[in-house]
Amino acid sequence: MSIAAFGKLAWVLGVIAWYIIRYPFERRAKRVRVVSHKRSTSEAAGLAFAMLGLAVVPAFYVATGIPRAADYPAHIWAVVVGALLYGAAMWVFRRTHKALGRNWSITLEIREKHELVSGGPYALIRHPMYTSFLLMGLGQAFLLSNWVVGLAGVIGFAILFFLRVDKEERMMLELFGPQYRAYMDRTKRIIPYLY
Repeated sequence: MSIAAFGKLAWVLGVIAWYIIRYPFERRAKRVRVVSHKRSTSEAAGLAFAMLGLAVVPAFYVATGIPRAADYPAHIWAVVVGALLYGAAMWVFRRTHKALGRNWSITLEIREKHELVSGGPYALIRHPMYTSFLLMGLGQAFLLSNWVVGLAGVIGFAILFFLRVDKEERMMLELFGPQYRAYMDRTKRIIPYLY
């Protein structure tokens, strides 16, 4: 098996892990009543771009090899770095879902008896789910030796992040007021101690 094939296999296993982690939380969340939401066209667009960049484009590439013109030679060090980044993404992703519990939602929603979560991965950063998506995008760039596909994940993440994070924080400020403001003052957005 070639190095590039190992990278593709690692990406596929990462996506399977992502689904296995997400599925039970998605099922559980459907049982908790939504009391308000901030769904919008821009949020739907952000989710669509993230799905396109982190799932559709790389899956198409893994299945077909297209666009071949953007391929570059795969290196074992890149596949190892990519696998480590993707593994870190899944670790953060799982911890984030676990910490959110019944508060989790794929869209901007407030659930019945919604609580401010500030433990676990939320102790240092306000949006560890986005951190996991950033790590996935970076991991994808190292695992799949193709310029278009590598950049697609990072761009998909960036579009979702910039279309959604401000709205999410405004929603939390509306719900939790000074408590969330104090939480914002002591945490960073997605990179501990930096941003």
